[in-house]
Amino acid sequence: MKKILVTLSIAFTFLQASAADTTKVNPRPLTMAEYDKAKTFTIKDLDKDTYAKFESIYILDRYELRKPYFITGDDGLKKRIDLYKLVAKEGMQELGTVVYYTNEKGKQYTAIQPNFTADGAVWNKYFEDIHVIDKVEKNFVLKLSYVLSKEMSFQLYKAINKGKDMKAESGTYGSDICFPGYQQVAMFDGSTKLLSEIKAGDKVLSIDPTTKRSTAVEVNKLVQHEAKNYAIIRLLLVAATEQTDELGVKVNLTTKAVQATPNHPMQTANTYKPMGEVSIGDELLCLDEKTGSYKPYTVVNKTETAGGLQKVYNMEVSAGTTFIMNDVMVLQK
Repeated sequence: MKKILVTLSIAFTFLQASAADTTKVNPRPLTMAEYDKAKTFTIKDLDKDTYAKFESIYILDRYELRKPYFITGDDGLKKRIDLYKLVAKEGMQELGTVVYYTNEKGKQYTAIQPNFTADGAVWNKYFEDIHVIDKVEKNFVLKLSYVLSKEMSFQLYKAINKGKDMKAESGTYGSDICFPGYQQVAMFDGSTKLLSEIKAGDKVLSIDPTTKRSTAVEVNKLVQHEAKNYAIIRLLLVAATEQTDELGVKVNLTTKAVQATPNHPMQTANTYKPMGEVSIGDELLCLDEKTGSYKPYTVVNKTETAGGLQKVYNMEVSAGTTFIMNDVMVLQK
């Protein structure tokens, strides 16, 4: 059974702020040699060492003396993230940010985010390196991006395939308002079922967007559209709760992902819009599995790709205005 794994195989990060900030931090470009060297720098005690010198040339200075982040994801495992400014001692020029990521077993990973003046090759190396970590540490990029956005207010930037515009791929656009068959449909009895396996007579869950009241609606027909290389939008959504104590900032992240053709209708917190017009920062209603209630999740990543040759599906039902796909509320056609 094919399921959507809520992991980021697509790297996304945050570009450092505008050139106006250069008067404050006096940055210079981080070279590739310095990038590689900085990956070898270690802090002996992350709880105590806020300042360290290396080779009498470089300094690691704890970012704004901030406490560490302790992030717990959907898997229940706690990760730690510490941020340090990488500074060239001569002229006290800021080169970038060193990220120390420690997993629940004590294994540490290091990422070096260059400042905005760095050459594209250095940024590409950064993207490649965080991809590598993400393969072994589930949702590393998501957690890293959350912390950077909180601390540095960087502009969200999707580094998809090293900047390649996926819209250039030849996806099929049209009037079909549908989902890939491997999306999971919430049934009224609490189970889920692959969309492609839904049958007439099945009772699926529908939620009133205003009252959050659930009702059972009967499927009249599963509509199948012929196999084409459809353009598919994927949205990644996150809900976060934070608590600060003497040790640091404790964050709980939960994630959802949903896919559909660009023209499928969605309801955000403010309006109705097609899937293709949903923006990063929009809020969609999703199931909170711990409480069984529905609450807003924020769109943090949006990708559009040619989904490959496949059928797409939609349901014709007897009542209601919504379905629940992959725990995300979507509007009926």
